[in-house]
Order: sequence, then structure tokens, then C-alpha cells
Amino acid sequence: MTVRLIATDLDGTLLDSSSGVSVRTRSALDAARDRGIHVVPVTARQPIGLRAIAADAAFDGWALCSNGAYAVHLVDGRMLFAEELPADTIRTLADALRASIPGLLFASVREGGETFVAQHGYAEIADVSDHKRDPETMGGVPLEQVLSAPSLKLVIRHPELAPPTLFEALRSLGLTGFEATLSGAPFVEVMAEGVTKATGLARLCDHLGIDRADVVAFGDALNDVEMLRWAGRGVAMAHAATIVQDAADETTASNDEDGVAKVIERLLG
Repeated sequence: MTVRLIATDLDGTLLDSSSGVSVRTRSALDAARDRGIHVVPVTARQPIGLRAIAADAAFDGWALCSNGAYAVHLVDGRMLFAEELPADTIRTLADALRASIPGLLFASVREGGETFVAQHGYAEIADVSDHKRDPETMGGVPLEQVLSAPSLKLVIRHPELAPPTLFEALRSLGLTGFEATLSGAPFVEVMAEGVTKATGLARLCDHLGIDRADVVAFGDALNDVEMLRWAGRGVAMAHAATIVQDAADETTASNDEDGVAKVIERLLG
């Protein structure tokens, strides 16, 4: 294939277990960019989380955040698009889920990912690695304030219940009007209806004039499945769940074994 764009998930994929970029991975990314290939992070993270590793990976162009909900340019801050989850949908979803599961906590990502509105009690169970934000800076507001405005991503978590349990409970409600997924983080992530990493990547590729056949995508989690299916070549990591590997065209080594770099090196020949 002729590779014109590399779309890569970060956590569990491009980044190693210490959330770093290995020397080999950086070298492979640089080699791709030297060939004129776009390297695009496609992540559940927000810009604050991308800035933490942007220098190590030399990310200096477009990025897709919140699982494809919006595209932002990492240098000049331009927003290409942003798909928000309506407030009415958020309230309906939250009310229905809270009726069946007590003790849930919610947070809302807004304003290009720069604003994080967390419910009282959320920060107490959060870790810096969860959102690449110090919990002490999150503050806390009444639930109604979290649910009162459109959101690029709604976060749902519980002090004791695992994310897959919450995800299945949400799916069992039979509600529509939103997309829910898991990224490997300790919470469920909810975006606007129809929004996935694939839809965001398709919009960015249309803007750049790149055909999907010329895209290679890397991922390891449920939120990567649609992107791996959409790309001209989808690559799953060795540790990815079966559903993720089944969505891909091939499986590479793990993130701690430079799996992304190995594929890029091969494709560049």
C-alpha cells in the first residue's frame, strides 16, 4: 500500500507502559514524516494529555481527541470540527443509569478539551494518569452542573464497579442518541451519536485529501475497533482483546516491544 497517513492510538499502543515514547518508535515516526507521511494521534485524551508527550513524539500537526469527537491542530490551536453530546441526551442517560446503579460519578469535557467539569467526589477517586490532570485541580460541582451543558465527552465511573460492568449496564438501557465505548481507562466514555475514532479520522482525511486506502491505523482497545476496520490497513497490538484483533488486518508486537515501530519500518521498506 501507499501510506499517506499513520493514525495511532497512544496509551497501550504507541506509548510504552511508562507512558513514554521509545527511541525506536520516535525514529520510526520521524522516518515516516521525512517521507511526507502525516502522523496523527487518535486518542481518548484531551490536548492537555497530548501536550505531555508531544515533544517526545514530535507531534506538531493535527490530532483527534475524545475518541474522534474533535480535531485540533497542536501548534496553532485551530479546531477543524467538534461534535458535542447534547445536554438533554446527557441528562436522560444519566437519570436512567443512576436509577439502576447508585453511587455513580460523572465528569464532562468541554471547550476544546480544555475544560473539565467534575461532580463532587469525582476527584477523590481519580488519579493523575486518568485524565492527565492533577485531581487537586479538578474541583467539584453539583451533578446538575455537570449535566447542564453539551459535552465533547461524558465520563461515567464508580468507586467500586469496573468499567465493563458500567458499559454493559448502559447498553442494556436500550437508549439511543449517543456512542459509548471503553479505552482501558477506569471509566466509560460517551460521545455524540455516531462519533468514533473512525468518523473523526474520515473527516480529517477528507480535509487533507487522503483516501482511506492510504491510511494505516494502530490500536489496542474497544474504542479503536471502528478505526481499525475503516483504515486501509488496521493493526492491533499483541495484547489487544479478541474483538480488537478481529477488527484488524494484522497484529503486531506489544507497545513495550515497539510494535508500532516494527510495522512502520516494514511499510517504509
